[in-house]
Amino acid sequence: MDDASHRTQNSSVAQQFDVIVLGAGISGLVAASILSAEGCKVLVVDEYDHVGGNHINWTSNEGYTFDIGSLIFQDDSPLLRHFPELLPHYVPITPSWGRLNPQGVITAYPISVREDILGAGPIGLTRIFASVLYARLFKRSMSNAKDFARFWIGSYLLHRSGLETYMKRFYGVEAEEIDIDLARKRMLWISEYASVLNLVKRAFMKRRSAGPKNRQMARPREGFDALYLAAVKRLERSGVTFKLSAAMQRLDKSQDGFRLHMADSTAIAGRVVSTIPIPRTESLWGIASLQKLHTITLISLYFSFSGERGFDQSIIYNFSHDGAWKRLTVYSDFYGKVREREYFAVEVIANHVASPAQAEANFRRHVLANGMFKGDLKLEGSQVLESAYPIYSKGAATNAAAAIARLQALGVESIGRQGAFNYQPTARVSTIDVEVAMASRSSALEFNSRVR
Repeated sequence: MDDASHRTQNSSVAQQFDVIVLGAGISGLVAASILSAEGCKVLVVDEYDHVGGNHINWTSNEGYTFDIGSLIFQDDSPLLRHFPELLPHYVPITPSWGRLNPQGVITAYPISVREDILGAGPIGLTRIFASVLYARLFKRSMSNAKDFARFWIGSYLLHRSGLETYMKRFYGVEAEEIDIDLARKRMLWISEYASVLNLVKRAFMKRRSAGPKNRQMARPREGFDALYLAAVKRLERSGVTFKLSAAMQRLDKSQDGFRLHMADSTAIAGRVVSTIPIPRTESLWGIASLQKLHTITLISLYFSFSGERGFDQSIIYNFSHDGAWKRLTVYSDFYGKVREREYFAVEVIANHVASPAQAEANFRRHVLANGMFKGDLKLEGSQVLESAYPIYSKGAATNAAAAIARLQALGVESIGRQGAFNYQPTARVSTIDVEVAMASRSSALEFNSRVR
C-alpha cells in the first residue's frame, strides 16, 4: 500500500477538500464511498501505513500469513454494495466452531445440550432448571451482563458452561462490571439460542431446513492488503485521495473550514468525519479527555504445528476456567498447510497477561493440560494491538455518548467502532452502522439547509 498514488503530494499550500475522513478502516472506507457518491471531494487520512484499520496481517519468512481482525466475511455483506471488487479476492470456506469447556472437552459453541445439560447428570439437571426458575422469579432486575445471562440460562449453567468466565476473558472485566446496555445489544444470542428452553427444543425437535444460506468467505491467502487494495482503487477512481502514514499534529477550525495540520502538509475541508479512537480525536483538538474510555489491548500469538492437534474445528473459543487465551483460528484449514505444517493464531487479552512471552507460556501450559497440540508447536511471531475494541464497563456507554456529543459540538462527526466507541463484531455490522450514521447526518444537513 505504499504506491505514490495513495499519498497526497507534499505541499506548503493547504489542499482543499469537501470532507476529511480520519481513519482508513472499514468505517472510513464506507464513509468515503458514501461521500464520494454524493459528489464530495474526500481525503482519507490514517496514521497507519496500510488501509483496513485493525485488519492487520503478518507474514513470516517461511510463508505463513497470520492476521488480526475479522477473518470471516459473507457474500451477501452490505460491504460489497460499496466495493463489489472485493468478492473475487475472498476465499470460500466452510468454517466450523467449537469451544473448550470447563470439563476439558472440545464441544459445540456456544452451548452444548449433550455436554453442558445432559452431561450434568440427574442432580446437575435439577440444579440447572432450579437455577433458571429462581432467576426468572427472583432475579428479574438486571443491571449488568451477568444478570442478563443468568436470567436466561441460570447461574448454575452460566458457570458450568464457562460462559461467565469467557465474558471476563473477552471483555477484560468481570461479568458484573459489563454494562447492561451492551448485554442487551450484543448478547441477545443468549436469549435466542442458548436459553435452556430453546436448547431443549432443539434437542428434541427435528430441525427444519433453513433454506439457502449466505456463503462464508475468508480474506485472501496473502493477507488483507490484497483485499483492500481493490477498495482503494475504486475510491481513487471516484476522486478520493488517500494519505497514509500521516503524522497528524492538530485539528482546528477557522473561517475557511476545518484544518488538519500534518507534519508535511495541511488539509482544509468543510466537514470532518472521524473513525479513529475518541481520545485521539480529542488530542488533535488539544482538549483533555473528560471521560475514561478503556479499550482492549490484544496480543496475537502466531504458531505453526506438526502433530495431533486434538480437535477438528477451525475456530476454538476458550470457555474453560483456566488459561488466558480466548480464541484460536486455524488458518491452514482454509488456506492449506505450509511445508506440511498447520498454522494458527491465538488471541489473548493483555489484561490477563503482561507480555507475548507470558501469553505464550500460559497457552502452552493450558493446551498441554487439556490434551491439545501434541507434537511440534513453534511460535512464529506475535503482535500487540492497542485499542482493539471497547471495554464496556459500567457507565462506558454514557461516557462515550458525552464525549461524542462534545466532539459533535465542535463539528466533528464521530462514527464507527473506534469513533463511536461501538463494538462491531463483523464487517457487516460496521458497514450498516456507518450507513445509518451517514444517512442521519445527511438528513440533518439537508434539514438545516432548508431552514436557512
